Amino acid sequence: MIGFSSFSTTRETGLAAQACIEKIQTFAHQANEGFSSPLYTMIDIANRLERDPGTAKNIWVVRSNKQPGVEAAHTRISAWPLRFSPQACASEKPLLYLTSSATSAELCALSSESDQRGIFCNDIETVSCAWPKGAHPWVPLWLTANPQCLPYDPASGAEARAIAIAALQSLYVDGSNGFYYMALHDEPNDFIGPISGLSASQALKGMYKVNEMDTGTEQPKVRLLGAGLTLRAVISAARMLRDDWGVASELWSCPSYTRLARDADSAQHWNRVHPGMPRRTSHLRECLNAEDSPVIAVTGYAQHVADQIGAHITSRFVALGADSTESLSANPISGKRVDKRWIVTLALRALAQENKIPQEHVEQAMRRYLLQ
Repeated sequence: MIGFSSFSTTRETGLAAQACIEKIQTFAHQANEGFSSPLYTMIDIANRLERDPGTAKNIWVVRSNKQPGVEAAHTRISAWPLRFSPQACASEKPLLYLTSSATSAELCALSSESDQRGIFCNDIETVSCAWPKGAHPWVPLWLTANPQCLPYDPASGAEARAIAIAALQSLYVDGSNGFYYMALHDEPNDFIGPISGLSASQALKGMYKVNEMDTGTEQPKVRLLGAGLTLRAVISAARMLRDDWGVASELWSCPSYTRLARDADSAQHWNRVHPGMPRRTSHLRECLNAEDSPVIAVTGYAQHVADQIGAHITSRFVALGADSTESLSANPISGKRVDKRWIVTLALRALAQENKIPQEHVEQAMRRYLLQ
């Protein structure tokens, strides 16, 4: 069997990552509407870093998929040659891997060839497929169960850019182990736009608030959580709840239900084994335990991805995924997507179970939205 060395993180590794971070930050304000989706934001970042003389030597860009506007001479199609390169093994550089991998077997192979290191950007949600988000059902299970993987599902280009910068800092400046994974879609999200530094920091922890409650305290309220492309449906559902039913919505973008769940699990475990010490809290609890309004968590994956956080939420909780109901809207590009009508109806049902609205409203919504 042929042996080979793993990548070695050196001082030069940190300097290379810092140069990439500074470059991304300098052209962040130049991002135009064409690059506002997560996919085109990351393609833009890869193109600029790879073509700029000051950063081309500081990053490895691997593109195992075909993308427009990329010259073949500037493209690596695999990370394996790096594993056998003495220069590469002597000093690791940041690795940005752009791929279209629909199965967990493919992702496992990519993570192996890159020595479980790097920033993986997967654009399968843009490919025609019958599976939700273009991913084989095993993919979200593999992502959530792999302790070396920190998975994200950014809703906007601003979120993707913040995650990329954080990954460079964590993996190559701070020297953390593992790899970051982003599921990328190509639909601009005009509902979010630029995000503040605080919101970016909270997005990296798993969630941040998109809006405040916009109505009086006498109206029933729900908290709607959405990840990735489903945030668009969540925002539309909030408008329907307001206009059709007089219900106020607090909106949260949740780029990583998995990170939220892992953080909450860790805090819970620490409190259990240290009963005499001050209790630790989690970002999830800090965000959602201030009040008791129902929480509706939506994901484009199967329901179990959003269900990860349910055990740590004290108010009524509903998870909704691409497999949650039979009447999901079919999309020719990425299979089934969560329908905003179901988000509205399940939010109303949660409020009715809390006796905050009449049960008749739920039945009316089922008829009105043709869900029966």
